[in-house]
Amino acid sequence: MKNLFNICFGLLCLNAVAQTTQLVIPDTLIGPNYTLNMHKDSVQFFPGNKSHTYAFNSFNYLGPTLIFNKGTNVNITVNNQIGDTTTVHWHGIHLPSKWDGGPHTPILPSASWNPTFTVMDNAATYWYHPHLHMKTAEQAIKGAAGLIIVRDPIEAALNLPRKYGVDDFPLVIQCQQYDSANQAMPLGMQDSTILINGARANYGYTVYANCPAQVVRMRILNASGERAFNFGFTANMQFKIIASDGGLLNAPVNTTRLRLAPGERAEILLDLTGMNGQTIHLMSYASELAMGIQGGPTMPMPSGPPMDSPLNGVDFNIMQINVVPQTASPVTTIPATLTTNNPYPTGSANITRTIRFTADSMMVMDGPFYFNDSTFNMMRIDYEIPLNNIEIWKLVNETMVAHPFHIHDVQFYLFDRSGTTPPAEELGRKDVVLVPPGDSVMFITKFEDFADTIIPFMYHCHILMHEDDGMMGQFIVKPNLTSVSEIALNDLSIKIYPNPAKEILFLNIEQLSNPKPVEVKVYNNIGKLIYQTGTKDTNTVIDIGQWASGLYVIEIQQEGSRAFKKIIVE
Repeated sequence: MKNLFNICFGLLCLNAVAQTTQLVIPDTLIGPNYTLNMHKDSVQFFPGNKSHTYAFNSFNYLGPTLIFNKGTNVNITVNNQIGDTTTVHWHGIHLPSKWDGGPHTPILPSASWNPTFTVMDNAATYWYHPHLHMKTAEQAIKGAAGLIIVRDPIEAALNLPRKYGVDDFPLVIQCQQYDSANQAMPLGMQDSTILINGARANYGYTVYANCPAQVVRMRILNASGERAFNFGFTANMQFKIIASDGGLLNAPVNTTRLRLAPGERAEILLDLTGMNGQTIHLMSYASELAMGIQGGPTMPMPSGPPMDSPLNGVDFNIMQINVVPQTASPVTTIPATLTTNNPYPTGSANITRTIRFTADSMMVMDGPFYFNDSTFNMMRIDYEIPLNNIEIWKLVNETMVAHPFHIHDVQFYLFDRSGTTPPAEELGRKDVVLVPPGDSVMFITKFEDFADTIIPFMYHCHILMHEDDGMMGQFIVKPNLTSVSEIALNDLSIKIYPNPAKEILFLNIEQLSNPKPVEVKVYNNIGKLIYQTGTKDTNTVIDIGQWASGLYVIEIQQEGSRAFKKIIVE
């Protein structure tokens, strides 16, 4: 099969316009204030018609890399200029659900959205992309995506490459399908066009990176709609994995392969010392993927295979690496240890939840797929999780297709893959895990910091067409009601919780007769008014993430009557 692929590939190259492109390094935005303008554009990916795209700011495909620093407050303005409703999800970032960018927080055409939050995540590579239900695939594969790099003191203290675009390379790798008019196809089950940072990289097109003859870092994101990659280098060159989705591993993992499913990220170190003038390739060794993993060997079906891309199950080059002279002050050694991850003990879990991946029959290859036999419903909350719950989730794949499972809000720790310990590269913090057909995985996580009884977090398959087709669920994190402060005023019953509070303060107002306007004011410890609102709503959510720690006073007023309550912000 490999020889046949090489012959076909050569014929395709003869018919294509040969083009060599140096790796484009996306510009960066450094906070605390960020503006993202999502707009329509087009790119000449192929001869003939231009491909319609979405992009951010001055880009015509993809967007800038956002640089966050752990512990800082960020203020983001997203302007929707694409002429359609959208959202922006900060994939892997731990933040309140109202700023998560899921399908419950749409940005209407010509509207703006202004999330503000404190960066609480460890140093790692995250990303942003649309998350509007039934349009995620369409908008994301058109280019509305970009990377997020979080930095923190632990990572900064290590002798690692971090000169962005010099020895620290961002790689957004996609495989997509285009129709005869050169337009991206959301289903993409015959995907065969490789893009790296928005540039074509196969069938006569080559993307190359000039990497210095020293230790270089690559931050790899699989942003494909459905394809998994089995990354490696020419001649099985060894490299070290230093980080997974949500942060550093305890120690570098020496390997020759890195499997990434859609949505997954990893950071690797490649030692090019002494190789000045040589050329190698970043490859996908897809022939080694198991059948059932999209990108692996095509599974034969009686009615004809639905996933028959020419890239399935074969090895192919992705990017050429030209080794050039060292930079000033090169990194030439790799730390033996990186950080200390502390997974929650499995015995500390409050509950174990089981999520089965199901379909209408075992022969289904192209969906729809479900969680526990149920398709997604925007109005149904699948789980209500108490704040600070430590939980084990068991994922069981009863279908013929591998699914990358992604959960919002939290990073988790894998501890079981079908009864065995996961490989070392999967023992760090993660938010996406690939579950092959017939397999199961178990992870443990803690739902902390943020609670919201109105806006849920999502969990879903990160094969975008599966997600859009209903392989998604949602959960709310409920506040701990053991610390509820109550106020009685006129015919009002008011509950304020939690107290002490950390990021979010909830006011539950019950009016015993006809609803009347209620005014809410909050004063700090020197008597300065810092918050004011009028409401008739049953539930009011106050974002206190930017407030200083200390004592505050809430004043509730209705028709001239007042009541006061002290609260503590931690």
